[in-house]
Amino acid sequence: MDGKTLLDTLEQQCVAQGISDLHCSPEKEFVRFEVRLHGVLELLAHISQAVYTDFLRHVKFASKLKMNITNIPQDGQLVFDVTEKDTQGGTAEGRERSRTVNIRVATIPSRFGEAITLRFLDPKRGIVALKELGFPDAMSGKLSDMMKVANGLFLITGPTGSGKTTTLYALLKTLIGTHRHIITLEDPIEYEIGGIVQSQMDASHDYTFASGLRSILRHDPNVILVGEIRDLETAQTAIDASLTGHLVLSTLHTNSAIEAIPRLLSMGVSPYTFAPALRGVMAQRLVRTLRKELQEEGAKADPADSASFGGRTVIAELLQATPEIQNLILANESATSIEQQARKQGYVSMREMGDGLVKQRITVQSEVDRVTR
Repeated sequence: MDGKTLLDTLEQQCVAQGISDLHCSPEKEFVRFEVRLHGVLELLAHISQAVYTDFLRHVKFASKLKMNITNIPQDGQLVFDVTEKDTQGGTAEGRERSRTVNIRVATIPSRFGEAITLRFLDPKRGIVALKELGFPDAMSGKLSDMMKVANGLFLITGPTGSGKTTTLYALLKTLIGTHRHIITLEDPIEYEIGGIVQSQMDASHDYTFASGLRSILRHDPNVILVGEIRDLETAQTAIDASLTGHLVLSTLHTNSAIEAIPRLLSMGVSPYTFAPALRGVMAQRLVRTLRKELQEEGAKADPADSASFGGRTVIAELLQATPEIQNLILANESATSIEQQARKQGYVSMREMGDGLVKQRITVQSEVDRVTR
C-alpha cells in the first residue's frame, strides 16, 4: 500500500470508528501507528519506514507543511469529505450525505525521524446539542439557566480531551438566535459554527487571548468565549469584562470545579472583582460506556477489552456561585470550606456521579477510577 492510499483509508476508517487522534511514532525498525479511541490509546499497526516516508510526504503536502524542513515542529491542517448513509430520510436504503472533516496536523523531530499526530475534528461529534452530551436533566437545566444571565463568568475545567470545547460549543448553540452578539477567541478554531463570530489567535503577531479580549470589547459583544485562561492578564480582563455587561465563558486546567477558585486567586486576581463576577464552575471528564447488550443485567464485561465499550459519556460536577460561595471567596477561605458550603447546596462530585453510572451499568468502576484519580 502506498502512502496516499494509506492516508485515504485511515481518514475514512478513523472517522467511521470515532477515533480522535492518530499518532505515528518512528522507531528503529518500524513506525508505530496508534489511535486514540474513546479516550484510550491503542496500537493500530507497525508500518515499514518506506511506507511511512511516502505517507508522511502526502500528509505534509496536503496540509501545506514545508517538505524540506524536518528538524523543527510544524503545524498545519487538511480537510476531506466523508460520505455516509442518512438513515433518517424516510426510506429503507437511506440517502447519501457528505460532510467535511478537518484534520489538525502536528509534526515533531524524533530520534528516528519525524513523528506526526493527526487530530480528527469531525463536526458530527464536536458540535452536539447540550441535551445529547449526557448531563443529568437537573444539571442541564442549571447550565441552561446560567446561559440566560446578562453578565458573569462561567468556567469549565478539566484536562485535554475531557470534552470542554464540545460542551462550550453546545452552550453557545443555545444562545444563537437569542438577539445576542457572540464572539469567540480560539486557539485554534476547531469547528465552524454559523451565527457567531470566531477569531483565531496568532501569538506570532501578538494576538493573544489577553490582547484579543481587549480588542473585541470594542465590538459590542453580549457573549464572549475565551478559549483558555492561561495567565493573570487574561483572567483579570475576563473578570472585568463579565462585570461590565458581558457573559464570559472560558476554560481552565484544574482537577476539580472547586480548585478553580484558589487557582485563579493564586494567579493574583482580585477577590473583590472575582467573587461578584463568578456565576459557576463545572469540571468534567469522559468515561467509556458499555455496549448496549453488556448493560443488561447479568451480562459480563471485560474492562480491559476495548470491544466492551461502544461510546463515551460525561461525568461532571457543577459549582454554582451562590451569595454564600461568593462571600467565602471574598474572605479568601480554603477549598475545603468552599466544598463544605457547596455540599449544603447539593454539590455532587464527578466521582459520585460516576459511581451512579456504574450502578446503572452504563460504565465500569475502572473507567471512573481512570479519569478521576
